[in-house]
Amino acid sequence: MAQMQMGAEGMQSLPALLQRNAAQFADAPAYREKEFGIWQCWSWSETAKEIEALALGLINLGVNEGDFVAIIGRNRPYLYWSMVAAQAVGAIPVPLYQDAVAEEMAYVLGHCGARFVIAGDQEQADKVIEIQDQLHQFEHMIYLDPRGMRKYDHTQLHQFSHVQDQGRAAYDELIGELNTRRGKLTYDSTCVMLYTSGTTGKPKGVVLSNRNVIESAKNSAEFDHLTKGENILSYLPMAWVGDFIFSIGQAYWCGFCVNCPESAGTMMTDLREIGPTYFFAPPRVFEGQLTNVMIRMEDAGALKRKMFHHFLAHAKKVGGDILDGRPVGLMDRLKYALGNVLVYGPLKDTLGYGRIRVGYTAGEAIGPEIFDFYRSLGINLKQLYGQTEATVFITVQPDGEVRADTVGVPAPEVEIKIDDNGEIHYRSPGTFVEYFNNPDSTASTKDAEGWVATGDAGFFEEGSGHLRIIDRAKDVGKMASGAMFAPKYVENKLKFYPDILEAVLFGNGRDRCVAFINIDLTAVGNWAERNNIAYASYQELAGHPQVLQSIREHVTAVNQSVAEDEMLSGCQVHRFVVLHKELDADDGEMTRTRKVRRRIVEEKFADIITALYDGSEQISTTTEVTYEDGRKGSISATLSIVDADVRPAAIHKVAAE
Repeated sequence: MAQMQMGAEGMQSLPALLQRNAAQFADAPAYREKEFGIWQCWSWSETAKEIEALALGLINLGVNEGDFVAIIGRNRPYLYWSMVAAQAVGAIPVPLYQDAVAEEMAYVLGHCGARFVIAGDQEQADKVIEIQDQLHQFEHMIYLDPRGMRKYDHTQLHQFSHVQDQGRAAYDELIGELNTRRGKLTYDSTCVMLYTSGTTGKPKGVVLSNRNVIESAKNSAEFDHLTKGENILSYLPMAWVGDFIFSIGQAYWCGFCVNCPESAGTMMTDLREIGPTYFFAPPRVFEGQLTNVMIRMEDAGALKRKMFHHFLAHAKKVGGDILDGRPVGLMDRLKYALGNVLVYGPLKDTLGYGRIRVGYTAGEAIGPEIFDFYRSLGINLKQLYGQTEATVFITVQPDGEVRADTVGVPAPEVEIKIDDNGEIHYRSPGTFVEYFNNPDSTASTKDAEGWVATGDAGFFEEGSGHLRIIDRAKDVGKMASGAMFAPKYVENKLKFYPDILEAVLFGNGRDRCVAFINIDLTAVGNWAERNNIAYASYQELAGHPQVLQSIREHVTAVNQSVAEDEMLSGCQVHRFVVLHKELDADDGEMTRTRKVRRRIVEEKFADIITALYDGSEQISTTTEVTYEDGRKGSISATLSIVDADVRPAAIHKVAAE
């Protein structure tokens, strides 16, 4: 912990932290990447040399102080180095989502006026070349992977390793300039610009300073007692603030090792090999893993399946209490220890979670059943509440005070207040500087005293001081009866079931709620194969009578659970449809971080919503879709509308109140 006791004095930029780590932890691993099945490793001293060579190469290429350098690609050490090298020369890194289509990239690159782009491979380079005529300030692109790039016009194209080689060759000539630029960096210098996901409009460029990033990293690392001995797996989008703070901010503050998977396809294998001690994932990752576990158990023998469910039921009863250090009887502890040998331990190792000391989920609310499942296994999974504009951290959960229904207490040095409408406001050292070139949005989000409006509705519990999030403030409404409408609460309960991938609830201002549901093709496809049910497409499987009946049973069970909550029992689902297509970011229905764009979905499928409310039993619809190669097309389907069982007594009770 010595590195954290130094304080932030003198460590006012990531390049400064890099130089400290290269001196103090010279031979300790800083980055690992799996390539061709073999883990490559770079120490902190080697990392500093790689970044310095790239920084010199950027100066040689003409990168000026204040320039924007866009970085596009999957998680690789070289691209993380690019962000710190850009900072070292006084430029501003702007990571983009690697799965963004060319049109989305055109907006971001044009908005920030990026003169330089660092692309991971040919696919990313091709997207930039496709929109090059729209980018009036673009001058040069550096590409990392040379495969497929040989016959391109290299007038404005440069291979990553060649830029480093040129930087090394010009060392004597340019090192003075690099040192001067590094020396100018202060706490108020811009560290990174991250674009919001754009759930309600065009993405906004969130400007974060060195103070925002380093103070947030320092406070959060001290809160969870992180050290240079941690190992993390960096696999989430580099354009997302969560990855930036975990894989760069905290990694540079603590000096721990960042591991990059070989590809998205090998991520789970690489996760098991690394066995991270500190892990972060959005709910969709935990949901997906739970789905895979349940699928595999359905394929297991009867004895193994019975043992799994028996010990899982016991874990659900006492696992969380044991993890939090609460009193548990001796016999229950012994049975849990046996379960750990036979079930929990092997399961955690299979998932890659055997060594996790601290795990976090954020980005979306996680279903309480999913959250409790992982904690019951002895995994110290916690929730945090944050935003890009807060440099992640608004609230965190202290060890021993972890619950599924709250997001914890204010993070260190964070102040929170709740206005009369229930909207949450905060201010902290992580509060963003501004939205780039958007003073009106900055002023409407952050007031003169530094308070930021989150757009989320919530309240502090009396006694515990924990914050509870109800929903997005704009999504919370009232039913026609006066009962509260909070869709996310019900959607998360539905998504606990392995065969439900996504759910979208409607009902604001209406007399009852209805829902769209996406099935999980992996889980439902596995069920179909086991039962010798043939299907030719997602659409065909989604409309199968047995699938609809299974989803109906899940909806009925969720309604029973929702009915027990007096505040929200009006949100029971009366009718639903299983959609004929998955909601997709390429079709504009979700953000790149897989948050549903509720308003767009509501407009796009308005005919289906009308049918859900007018008593129709079926609805024929045609929907425009975007294929992987960018071409547009359409799919048509006739969807069955299914009625669900509700608990009218609970609804009447709320209405009466």
